[in-house]
Amino acid sequence: MKIAVFPGSFDPITKGHESIVKRALPLFDKIIVGIGENSSKSRMFTLEKRIAWIKATFATEKKIEVQTYKGLTVDFCKAQNANFILRGLRSTIDFEYEQPIAQMNNELNNNIESFFLITEPKYSAISSSIVKEIYKHGGDVSNFIPDTCKLY
Repeated sequence: MKIAVFPGSFDPITKGHESIVKRALPLFDKIIVGIGENSSKSRMFTLEKRIAWIKATFATEKKIEVQTYKGLTVDFCKAQNANFILRGLRSTIDFEYEQPIAQMNNELNNNIESFFLITEPKYSAISSSIVKEIYKHGGDVSNFIPDTCKLY
């Protein structure tokens, strides 16, 4: 069984995240959207809200699960019998950030492969950080988040 973990903070989930997961569905038997604890990021939305938004976004997709985890992503993958880490790349900057992480993950567990999908151009400028900033200042973020996510 081909199982992938799509890790992130999803604070909030964006249309870019949604697109990556939906485009990866034909490639895997199961995709686990893993909400990880990242000590270098500050959270705006509660864990419960993020879980609810992701579940609502993929409610009709039987091959998608939502789980939370702490610690190393490769350890979470091993516990879930996942051999793939799914990541989206918006730009070469993302690649430069993701490449050493993928290499270290492979060093930690060479049974786990990182799988990168290039973001659709229409979503390449969207990031959770930018969405949070727009939201904080009262801007309309509805074009950047899945229709199922109601931040207001």
